[in-house]
Amino acid sequence: MSGDLGETFWDERYRGQAALWSGRPNRYLVSEAAGLAPGRALDAGSGEGADAIWLAELGWQVTAVDFSAVALERAAGHARQRGGDVAARIEWVREDLTEWDPGPGRYDLVTAQYLHLPSAGRPAFFRRLAAAVAPGGSLLVVGHHASDLQTTIPRPQDPDRYFTSHEIVSVLEPGVWDVVTDAAPERSATDPEGRAVTVREVVFRAQRRP
Repeated sequence: MSGDLGETFWDERYRGQAALWSGRPNRYLVSEAAGLAPGRALDAGSGEGADAIWLAELGWQVTAVDFSAVALERAAGHARQRGGDVAARIEWVREDLTEWDPGPGRYDLVTAQYLHLPSAGRPAFFRRLAAAVAPGGSLLVVGHHASDLQTTIPRPQDPDRYFTSHEIVSVLEPGVWDVVTDAAPERSATDPEGRAVTVREVVFRAQRRP
């Protein structure tokens, strides 16, 4: 998703479909976070809530942030369907992530999945996310790879919106972080015409030293 197109844009896009996303947690959140001990998590750009709900089902206390009121309302409804215990573990917060500061050292996991901001705003955004990670906690950032622009799969068409793991590393305080995952995995996908396409992602996880 792109994070700066405006609340009205995203509200209207969510209203236009009963479900904009799959309803399943993002695959790299599952693979990277499944083995982490539950604590406090920040889901930056929570959309319809699949990631936040998955984390809550594992026992995490989740702050799920998005600036679409429609998405947050839909997500809260999905959480209630999973039961009161799950719903009670999630706080739904309406904020603009291009400006919102989550505060220092509050979360054991900070995750941002497919949040594609213009390059001018990304360093400050990544710094805010990193600062929000508590000692011993993890920062997980996943995005579409720029090479997807050469395929027929639907992706944001502005090359400026694609980031690399180097951009994230460049804002991390030296000597404070250990990089756990820095990868650009390939997987198969199907484009709107039914053709098989190979896509890639940027998958980056770092752990703040205790």
